[in-house]
Amino acid sequence: MTRLIASFAEVAGRYEAAFVDLWGCMHDGLRAFPEAVAAMQAFRRRGGRVALVTNSPRPRQGVEAQIAAFGIPRDAWDVIATSGDAARVALFEGRVGRRVWFMGEARDRTFLEPPHIVTDPLRIETVPLEEAEGIVCCAPFDPHADPDTLRPRLEAARLRDLPLLCANPDIVVDRGEVREWCAGAVARLYEEMGGRALYFGKPHAPIYDLARRRLAASGPLPPDSRIVAIGDGIGTDIRGAIDQGLDSILVTGGLAAQETRTPRGGQPEAEALAAYAQMQGLSATYAMGFLR
Repeated sequence: MTRLIASFAEVAGRYEAAFVDLWGCMHDGLRAFPEAVAAMQAFRRRGGRVALVTNSPRPRQGVEAQIAAFGIPRDAWDVIATSGDAARVALFEGRVGRRVWFMGEARDRTFLEPPHIVTDPLRIETVPLEEAEGIVCCAPFDPHADPDTLRPRLEAARLRDLPLLCANPDIVVDRGEVREWCAGAVARLYEEMGGRALYFGKPHAPIYDLARRRLAASGPLPPDSRIVAIGDGIGTDIRGAIDQGLDSILVTGGLAAQETRTPRGGQPEAEALAAYAQMQGLSATYAMGFLR
């Protein structure tokens, strides 16, 4: 049974670290949420540590610059673990071949820079689809177009049994008031068509391993019983937390605002939250309308 809480402070004393989602919890893709920033600053002042765990396909340096521009200050977090970093390791270790067809926007091409933790990175070359050994998907070419528009090219890839490396398992995000498709929607479609997709962000294990390693590098790693995961994606943040044996807080005012009847700045309706959890087959330890 999910317990409804009004603020993180109600339960923060039970935890030494928090794995916190970014988009939908700390910012809306355009600007920071001041109450969420204040909550993380207060947690850190009490001795807690904050790992920002995000399905962004960008390296952590790019995410750090992005969130600073949004208004998330450096004293609100300790470390960053991105889906992009976890997936880049796999790319440069050769999981989808050397010659790849790249899907994403121009800003996503930082994904193709070798991570420092790979000692002998493969030399990756971007090529047209017909010459590729695999696909790297950071995002749809058009985040506002139905992913089904990609079906003809994905079918050509499936017929050649090309693996698709998904750098961001999220299906959708809300940039301000506008909903956008993510790489996870492309990967899901490819799998539905019979293709092979590889995932490294939430809810999959590699990004949690990366978050733990980065926390451990900055101080003692708490036991799992003292780590809480916070996010607005029930199929990513909450499923990942459950799979990792972590307590979790579902922020309902993000992706699930309509389903949980969460008004702007308010709390979800208890009956709607219970119905949503039952429909998804997943239940968070706690829930709150917005991270505060």
